[in-house]
Amino acid sequence: MLDIRFIRENAEGVQENARVKGYDVNIEELLRLDQSKRQLQQQADELREKRNEIASRMKGGKPSDELIAEGKAIKDQLVDFEKALKEAELSFMTLLKKVPNMALSDVPVGSSEDDNVIAKTVGEPTKFVFTPKNHAEIAEAKGWLDKERAVKVAGARFAYLKGDLVMLDWAMNMFALSQLTNRDLIARLIKENNLNLSDKPFVPVQPPAVARTNVYDATGRLNKEEQTYKLADDDLWLNASAEHVMAPMYMNETLSEDDLPHRYVGYTTAFRREAGTYGKDMEGFFRLHQFNKLEMEVFSTAETSLDEHFLAIAIQEHLMTQLGLPYRVVQKCTADIGGPNARGVDIDVWLPGQDQYRETHTADLITDYQTRRMQTKVRRADGTLELIHTNDATALSQRPLIAILENYQTEDGDVRVPEALRPYLGGREIL
Repeated sequence: MLDIRFIRENAEGVQENARVKGYDVNIEELLRLDQSKRQLQQQADELREKRNEIASRMKGGKPSDELIAEGKAIKDQLVDFEKALKEAELSFMTLLKKVPNMALSDVPVGSSEDDNVIAKTVGEPTKFVFTPKNHAEIAEAKGWLDKERAVKVAGARFAYLKGDLVMLDWAMNMFALSQLTNRDLIARLIKENNLNLSDKPFVPVQPPAVARTNVYDATGRLNKEEQTYKLADDDLWLNASAEHVMAPMYMNETLSEDDLPHRYVGYTTAFRREAGTYGKDMEGFFRLHQFNKLEMEVFSTAETSLDEHFLAIAIQEHLMTQLGLPYRVVQKCTADIGGPNARGVDIDVWLPGQDQYRETHTADLITDYQTRRMQTKVRRADGTLELIHTNDATALSQRPLIAILENYQTEDGDVRVPEALRPYLGGREIL
């Protein structure tokens, strides 16, 4: 969430930022609640002082009836004020949590994803001498995809992935892990992109797949209506992506500046309701309720967080280039980056089966929006405390797996293995 002091000093800018992000938030009402809360807090503090003063006067002898009556009256008043203060704090916090993060100045202003800006395109759409199939047709013909039996077991929008498709998925994950844990590669990408960063590699993590309500809510990612599943008998929510359970790793902790950045690459099975999707998104395993994903999460200082964002994008481009997939880099507009984001970039891959580019990666600069509620801080060399900044970004998901099937398909229905993945499949060139 945003600092209320920042909102007080920049009310018009915060209101305009919410508007261009598409959030219906009344900043004037928020500041009114803030003022009311502070007044109640001051009055409650004054009553506590009076209560303590009377308590000290009652020591050492029998208090007068008047003093006892005065103490009781103050006690009753304090109960009323504390109740009103609690209600005011709840109303204030509920509205404050709805205020989105401030978009950086270079984020395009737009009202929908149609206003996103294509920053660059790498590679040409794959050409075939035959009519290409989509990934569902290829996988079903090979016996790699079984949605009918998954419906029987779990319902719609689930799937069994089988055989070489699973092997290809794990080969892709192992390839990505080998790259993100390679210090030399991280150093090279930092140098090539003129970034002022440490060359620390990413540490692999298998995080919990669930988080408690207060923890998930603190990340700003708990989307109850459209996205997130809740366990019926527990105060636990299934993660919709690994960063949702990696971001709160250091909740209520203070880290040393010397130890930063912390860079993690986490693997989880993710779960999403994916409400409102239809059409080609329903084919095959493009958009399921359950999928596997490798995600980057970075904890850094404020000074380096933007460069960490650029490093994540450079890593994403490196992985797509190594896989030989045509892609484009898209800078997301204000309406599309999301509430917690200060900046967002997507990588879209070319899918011959859909004859269009589709998103495979996203990179999110969150600044201190999450850590303010999570109280994740850094102790500077001079002893001062500041909020840490967070970044999250896709490493690889099952979307690039779809892109491999469609871009590397052969006329007879086989799939060529990208050269970068062959070492992880025993040298196999064809599936």
